[in-house]
Amino acid sequence: MSAVVYLDNAATTPVDPRVVEAMLECLGPAGDFANPSATGHEPGRRARARVERAREEVAGLVGAAPGQIVWTSGATEADNLALFGAARFHRSRGRHIVTSKTEHPAVLDPCRQLEREGFEVTYLKPAADGIVSAEQVAAALRPDTILVSLMHVNNEIGVVQDVAAVGRTCRQRGVLLHVDAAQGAGKLPLDVERDCIDLLSLTAHKVHGPKGGGALCVRREPRLGLVPLQFGGGQERGLRSGTLPTHQVVGMGRAYAIAAAEMQADAERIGGLRDRLWQTLAAVPGVELNGHPTRRVPGILSVTVDGVEGESLLFSLADLAVASGSACATTSAEPSYVLRALGRSDRLAQSTLRLSLGRFTTLAEVEYAARRICEEIERLRAIAPEGIGAWRR
Repeated sequence: MSAVVYLDNAATTPVDPRVVEAMLECLGPAGDFANPSATGHEPGRRARARVERAREEVAGLVGAAPGQIVWTSGATEADNLALFGAARFHRSRGRHIVTSKTEHPAVLDPCRQLEREGFEVTYLKPAADGIVSAEQVAAALRPDTILVSLMHVNNEIGVVQDVAAVGRTCRQRGVLLHVDAAQGAGKLPLDVERDCIDLLSLTAHKVHGPKGGGALCVRREPRLGLVPLQFGGGQERGLRSGTLPTHQVVGMGRAYAIAAAEMQADAERIGGLRDRLWQTLAAVPGVELNGHPTRRVPGILSVTVDGVEGESLLFSLADLAVASGSACATTSAEPSYVLRALGRSDRLAQSTLRLSLGRFTTLAEVEYAARRICEEIERLRAIAPEGIGAWRR
């Protein structure tokens, strides 16, 4: 076992060696490193062929046609392109957007910017288990609603939303649906046609691909208009100008092909490890699960530990790579807005651990982590100030 046990796979996901091998074929003097837009010569055509093969691999995982895939630098850029692109293009039809309070900042921050541009955003509050129902979404739709944005899997608590039911509701009402699938693609089945998803944000590193790679899947029939965020050489059908990083694109494609082939086996094994971890932690008084008990992705476990100060718990677990919330919000001292939306107090929200497991997590690591967390909870509770330790009375 390494000196540090990685149970923060959302932030520390290792690149699969098979992905590294594919990327290395596009680097170095003997690699296919040419600009894939320079198809006037053989090196450029070889690079273009690799890019298009990767496009097929990504599309195949989500039930899309290859031509629907637009390469980006990650899910954050894909979210921004989807929200700004759709809202600005369709603003003549209406200026109302629906989302939820527990979305990723890559959705919430663009929504706030759109509000400054004259759009109106409805932020739905999930139930205590983190679920936003299709009925909630339907009730929020108005004649001037042009877009709904709802994430597939919450990045902090792992809850899975029924995006297919929401998609059918939106399609019946003529409203576009954007789904942030950064945490769900490759872990759970997704099909943009079956689930009536118009815009789907994807990333590479959540499925053991390279960080800095992503894509936006855009509905083609009927064609969906988007205003691009950046302009230049007109790459990616003019939606995302800029020279493509062939090695990153190829790495994402390979990661998605592996995920498609191994999804079921990974889900069963990782889900079993998560359940084993939770069973051990659940036996400790005052430890509670955050989010729906069964509608959750296999690899994410969020637990609130009453009677323990969260920062002290994290500091004491230096031998574990764990987190208190989203990896994208670790610089903020504020309690998790996701947990507060679920009704957790600021104190409890700050006393939360997010544990995430991946393809390379082992049983030995899970058992070690469970033992260490239980030990530290007991130790910190024994020395906790009176106010924090009041849970025992």
